[in-house]
This record gives sequence, structure tokens and C-alpha cells, in this order.
Amino acid sequence: MRILSFVALLWLAACSTTSPSVAPAVQAVHESEGDEKDKDDLLFSKHQADIPHVVVKEAWISTIKPEDNVDSPASWLQDGKMMVAATAKSTDQLIIYDGDTGQRLRTVGGSGNGLGKLNRPNGIATVDDKYVFVVERDNHRVQMFALPDFQPLLTFADADLIQPYGLWVRKRSEGYEVIVSDNYTMGEDANGDDIIPPLVELGKRFRRYEVHQEGRGWVASANGYFGDTSKAGAIRVAESLFGDEANNRLLIAEEDVATGTRLREYTLDGKYAGRDVGAANYKAQAEGIALMDCKGGGGWWIASDQFNDRTVFHLFDRKTLEHVGSFVGHSTGLTDGVWLDRRGDARFPQGVFYASHLDIAVSAFDWRDISKALNLPECM
Repeated sequence: MRILSFVALLWLAACSTTSPSVAPAVQAVHESEGDEKDKDDLLFSKHQADIPHVVVKEAWISTIKPEDNVDSPASWLQDGKMMVAATAKSTDQLIIYDGDTGQRLRTVGGSGNGLGKLNRPNGIATVDDKYVFVVERDNHRVQMFALPDFQPLLTFADADLIQPYGLWVRKRSEGYEVIVSDNYTMGEDANGDDIIPPLVELGKRFRRYEVHQEGRGWVASANGYFGDTSKAGAIRVAESLFGDEANNRLLIAEEDVATGTRLREYTLDGKYAGRDVGAANYKAQAEGIALMDCKGGGGWWIASDQFNDRTVFHLFDRKTLEHVGSFVGHSTGLTDGVWLDRRGDARFPQGVFYASHLDIAVSAFDWRDISKALNLPECM
């Protein structure tokens, strides 16, 4: 959750679409947001001896465009092949990539507030290989597109949202439920840091919307809001969230470093479940969350710990939420959003994990490589 401002050209393995064999020397200078206080000093290179981990080489790193400020990816299957879209915050676009190679294919959107235009797109989610939902922070709304041509269908929530960032979408009988995080603040202090509201005012951190087809079009309606206001369960800095219907669970990243960054467990009805995840594992900042859901309710949560130089990806048991291991890529760092597609395709037959990389690209990891490195049982 940052606005990146590059002051030097980044060197990255000749900007190829294949992962370099070693982590490149990269210096990123950015303007901190309120949730990043004192975080710039946290480098994985300084903490790697304290974090048990394995190294997993990226299957690819996409074409690099420093001006994009890439935030979050999401994938879908198109004619049996993986495709990926990622939000570009600074250029107000969605970038479309070949999901097997990382080749940049085209862009969608452009600056504006009309249907089909975007203003600082952030969170993104695909569903049913038919639709994509995008959070626009500075248009204070969510926009729905049809895949694969990205025909704009609907914008909603601008009457409610103040500073939205992330979302989770699930299928409902008549359409979809969309839960959006709203990181509203009380302005900035003298140092330019966001002022977090008092606990009692955090009860609307997440808003629900029901989206369904009506005639030939789509409509959305507000369906309430939630947010714990206790010291233990409140989300001070809100962005990433992801749900697990099989276990009645919603994991939400608490990104406030001062409070103690971690994942908090909520139930799907919006109640804090009284348990935090990864408090002993996170050293930098909790960010993107994904789920590898296996048959019988098993599997693993994967969540990013956002060091500036290289991201640590923590895995937690889907049922027990116990930590089962961590990995880093050869190069992938400063990760915001992540996405996991367990179906995969011919290139990734057991699934593929996508992660934003240094705000300039998207990385892909073959699930077979992750599973082998961490000695995970087969996911059916």
C-alpha cells in the first residue's frame, strides 16, 4: 500500500521475461504512506538468518514498465490457457499478460471516471472465468468487466466507499457477493502519515455488496458493513482479504506495523474469531493473501510479507492455520497483491501462484516448485 516514485532507472536482468538466476541489485525509492512507518529499513537481506525459508525460482518475471506501479494480479482460463490481469495504479490501467510466459499483451482502461475508465485501480479479482472486479481507490468505487474482452458492465459503491483498496468475491445463487476493504482515515499528520481513526470508528472497515443480473444488465446493492472495534480484533490499516467458505473463514491482513502486522481471522458473517495468524512469522508487513484449496477442505494459505528487497511468502495450514513453511523467490520483492489459480493449465498442471514484483512487474511460481521445495503433500 504505497505510491512508488522511482528516481533511478532499475536494472533487472535485461528486462527479460525469464527469472534471473540471482537477485538483481535494485534500489527503489518511494514515498511512504501511513502504514509504512519505519518499514523502509526492513530488508530481507538483514533478516534472512532469522526467517527459516526455502528459495523457489520464479517461472517467469513479466515485461517491466517502471511507470505502471503494478499492485495486484488475478488470472482466468481462456481457451484452456492461463491469462493474467494486473492493476497499474499510476497509469490507471489494467495490464493483460500471457499467464504462461509473462508477455505483456495489451492494456485496458485509462484515466477517468466514466464506465470503462479507471482512477488508481488497486485490488482485483476474477470469478468463473467470466468477470473481473476492480477496486478504484480514487474513484471510490468498484468496477465490473466481462472477460475476455473487458467490456465494462457496472460501477458501484461510490456512494459508500471513502478509500477502498482490496476485495474478495464469491459466487452466490443469483450472482456474486463482493466484500471491499475501506481504509478511511482522519487525514494526515504533520509528517504526512495517515491518521488512523479511533477504534470505535472502525466498524465500517469492510462493506458488502450483492451483484446480480437484471434483464440484460447488471445491478449492485449495498448489503451492510462490518469491522471489529476491539483492541484485539480491529483492523487499523485495511487492504487485503480472502475467504474460505468451506471453513467459514475470512482472513484479513492487519497492515499496521505499529500495532503488529499479521492476519486476523474473521468468520464470513464479519465477526472477529479471536485468533490471529502469523504474529510470530511476519517481520515486515502483511499484504496479499491467497488460498490453495484442496479436496476435503485441506490446503494452504499463502500470504506475502513485504520486505523491500525480497518478499517472504508464508504458508499456513488451511484448517489449523498453523505455519508450515516460508519461501522467497530469486528476485521477487515488495509484493502487494497475490493470486493463486489451483487449476493451472498445460504449462502449470498443478496450479500457479502470481505475485506483484517491485511495483514494476508480475512474477509467476509453478506450484510444483513450491510444493517440492516445502515438501508439501499432493493437493487433489
